[in-house]
Amino acid sequence: MEKKYSEMTPTELRELIATLREKARRAEQLGILNEFAVYERKAILAQAFLLNPEDFKVGQIYRIQGDPGVFFKIDYLKGVYAWGYRLGGEQQIEAIPISMLVDVKEAF
Repeated sequence: MEKKYSEMTPTELRELIATLREKARRAEQLGILNEFAVYERKAILAQAFLLNPEDFKVGQIYRIQGDPGVFFKIDYLKGVYAWGYRLGGEQQIEAIPISMLVDVKEAF
């Protein structure tokens, strides 16, 4: 039986992330894009468990990693997810793993 990400040690999470990225790389090489996307998303979520949610501030704006020119404003945090809105978008609330958020100051 597999452990939940929240039950894993940082070492276990890093090993899992490496495995998932390798599987994603192989899937991409084989042209299986839906499988690639699943492994990438799992790696991003696992990576969020290595971060401290307290480092992310409500009301602050972050750049979304992998989505150039798109910014996200945090309304609230729940676990390793930041809930808020993409700026300039439809203003529909959504949840993003904190591992996808990059401080605007570090982005440039």
